[in-house]
Amino acid sequence: MKTKCIKWFLAGLCALLAACAIITVNVYFPEKAVKEAYKSLDDMLLKNSDKQPAVEKQPATEKQPADTKPQSSLINELPSISLCSVAQAAEKGADELAVEMAGMPEVVKAYDEMSRRWPRLAVLFDSAAVGLTSQGLVAVRDKTKVSAQDEALINLENQNRKTVVGSMAKAILRINKVKESKAALDQVLGKAATTYAETKREAAKPGWWYQLPNGRWLQK
Repeated sequence: MKTKCIKWFLAGLCALLAACAIITVNVYFPEKAVKEAYKSLDDMLLKNSDKQPAVEKQPATEKQPADTKPQSSLINELPSISLCSVAQAAEKGADELAVEMAGMPEVVKAYDEMSRRWPRLAVLFDSAAVGLTSQGLVAVRDKTKVSAQDEALINLENQNRKTVVGSMAKAILRINKVKESKAALDQVLGKAATTYAETKREAAKPGWWYQLPNGRWLQK
């Protein structure tokens, strides 16, 4: 009888441990802050920033006359500071991420290498020889315009970009005070890559090719 109780106890303990093992921590992904952090890192660390395409600023719109119609009392009661608080929180998060990543030697090294190869890479984008994938990587679109040396350059570029995206995932865990693990990294790595690609798409020049998340290729 005693032996049977011990067996039941051990079986229950194993079940409990197994249940604990599959519990995962949901990591918050601050998409807007991540996007702004990527832009800040490009501004800070890309040495050839004058050759890096910048996001075109939209022309300022003329101010419209104030609406004199009576507004709902519910709108008037909303705290006006709420939107400012959200924007300030996103800006603070972006700064924290950018500073965290700028302190990583592998990130600084990656940006230094990307800066040195950017002039040639820009030529390849201009000629439509390469395009930007949905994960923010560089893909060959026209092999007739790409040499073996260019292919080696593209492979190195993609390694650097993966380093940046992977480091962003680590930085997100750190500012969220989440212990770094494969499961936790996997939660944010995909989103970090998608956001990186979105940032690069917005910075692309007219005529450059890029891939949408659904796999479709378009020319800007």
